[in-house]
Amino acid sequence: MRKARFDLDESQVKPYFELNTVLEKGVLYAANQLYGVSFKECHDIPVYNPDVRVFEVFDRDGKHLALFYGDYLKRDNKQGGAWNSSFVGQSQLLGTTPVIYNVANLPKPAPGQPALISFDDVTTMFHEFGHALHGFFSNIAYPSLGASARDFVEFPSQFNEHWALDPKVFAHYAVNYKTGAPMPAPLVGKIRRAAKFNQGYALGELIAAAELDMQWHALPASAPKQDVDAFETAALAKTGLDVVHVPPRYRTSYFQHIWSGGYAAGYYGYLWTQMLENDAFTWFTAHGGLTRANGDRFRNLVLSRGHSQDYDTIFRNFYGKDPDIRPMLEDRGLASGAN
Repeated sequence: MRKARFDLDESQVKPYFELNTVLEKGVLYAANQLYGVSFKECHDIPVYNPDVRVFEVFDRDGKHLALFYGDYLKRDNKQGGAWNSSFVGQSQLLGTTPVIYNVANLPKPAPGQPALISFDDVTTMFHEFGHALHGFFSNIAYPSLGASARDFVEFPSQFNEHWALDPKVFAHYAVNYKTGAPMPAPLVGKIRRAAKFNQGYALGELIAAAELDMQWHALPASAPKQDVDAFETAALAKTGLDVVHVPPRYRTSYFQHIWSGGYAAGYYGYLWTQMLENDAFTWFTAHGGLTRANGDRFRNLVLSRGHSQDYDTIFRNFYGKDPDIRPMLEDRGLASGAN
């Protein structure tokens, strides 16, 4: 249906998204334009696999800021998925600077061949690097205040996804791996239009998963053992989300975030922070978009704060008002009057 409505053929798109070009001329370039940081690849630092790349991150004044490890290619003994984590966190008390890594599972090309990826993969790279930026720019005294709560931590990562389609950034990295030619305007238009495809379904399955997660964790300790299928059915019916064609994004038995990884009862955070980041991006758009001044403001008032302030205070200090859900609906094409 997506191909029929938008005529978007992934085989036409992928030649313009070569992994290393997306990383260096897209992900890292956007960070440089917004925050003034620069990156130098290191070949003298040990890595745990030959496919891993390491970059030293320099601050806007040229001083060492962090180390970044990029582990993007799939291998047989590697956990699936994509994520961000750290080997070392920033702390003024301990005198440590961040050592952050991003992981993905992109297909490894044959020797001598380019690693061509989809635009969904491109977006994931920008997403995970948003987490990395949160870690790079942390400026807190105590290690215990470095990590944000689950209903805020996805704010910087989802916000960073917007720069994947920023015209200046996109033109810088979306080039044919053979010829270096930029992606033709009609194909760019198809990607932009397709971004709003099926958003009603996507929002529905996320809400259903978040409600299912919350209801499992709302069970009292005295509750008897549950029949999983019966519990899911009742939980979705209770909230009016028992829509036969829109099941939860994850069923309980393989819903990893529901129990482990620190997300317990916090899966709703992805939707909550979508509201925050779409609202923040609206602020950026109204104030000139991709500028150093805007990036510095976001870094100083949001990315550097960790868990050192209440999150409502952090958001209001940046934007000057409470968050608004309309930009999120407009971004998904679901608001009244949205395209």
